[in-house]
Amino acid sequence: MTLDEYGKLPTETLMRLIAGLKQERQAIFLVHNYQRLEVQRVADYIGDSLALAQAAAQTRAKLIVFCGVHFMAETAKILNPQSKVIMPDTGAGCPMADMVTEAALARAKEEYGQPLVVAYVNTSATVKAQSHICCTSSNAVRVVASLPRDGRILFVPDRNLGSYAARMAGRDIILWPGYCAVHDRITVADVEQAREAHPGARLIVHPECRPQVVALADEVASTSGMVRAVASRHDVKQWIIGTEIGLVEQLAAAHPDKGIYPLAPRAVCGNMKLTTLDKAAWALEHEAGEITVPEDVAAGARRALERMLALG
Repeated sequence: MTLDEYGKLPTETLMRLIAGLKQERQAIFLVHNYQRLEVQRVADYIGDSLALAQAAAQTRAKLIVFCGVHFMAETAKILNPQSKVIMPDTGAGCPMADMVTEAALARAKEEYGQPLVVAYVNTSATVKAQSHICCTSSNAVRVVASLPRDGRILFVPDRNLGSYAARMAGRDIILWPGYCAVHDRITVADVEQAREAHPGARLIVHPECRPQVVALADEVASTSGMVRAVASRHDVKQWIIGTEIGLVEQLAAAHPDKGIYPLAPRAVCGNMKLTTLDKAAWALEHEAGEITVPEDVAAGARRALERMLALG
């Protein structure tokens, strides 16, 4: 079938087709928390960047269908070169990842006297290859705290996550001037309005938010951390979720007995929404949208990623 023909099929039919093709192709679906709910339903593993990187490194599947954005699929390929990695929409990128390039990083390293570079996983493979260690929003504090105290640290590209990690780890670090447009546009006014609309609700925000927003939160967590918090805190019946709307929808569906409210309903990542169920089914059938990384780049990026994974 063509992609157009797949697009005309009902959701349940697409899900059955995907289930059959998974067995036939010996494939697994790695799906980020920000994906559409119907895509999340076909996931073998669903989570944040750290959880998906760990799953990619450990799987023996012949084919990985990565439902996320480009740098995530690159990471999966770097950590598991034996598996074929495909994306349902290879145009799904990350504007924040594009805010730092290999050439710009090389110049900055020279300017700052070759500091240790912590690369947020939201970066290209070429940037990871020029970095000492990677991090995710789940482990950024732990990664920064693990580095020698007598060395300079350059954190790329997210200034907000880097600022949070520096404060929590008690370290002085050089911040790259990048940001996630989805999280950076969440404001103090959004917090005030949400608190007024939902008095008594617990506010949990992503560390990619601005420091002023993070300072007003009851908790700060990655998307997987948010999932765990909402599931484990039986004493909390209402939550305000400060991250991309895909996770808010996931939590609302998983916890119909709780009040789950978005901090900013406009917090939508258009790149994450490019992946649809029909695109996923078509890509799986044709094994289309393959992601490759040259081995000379992958080797350096793998070292930085494995240093991160070794921290647990």
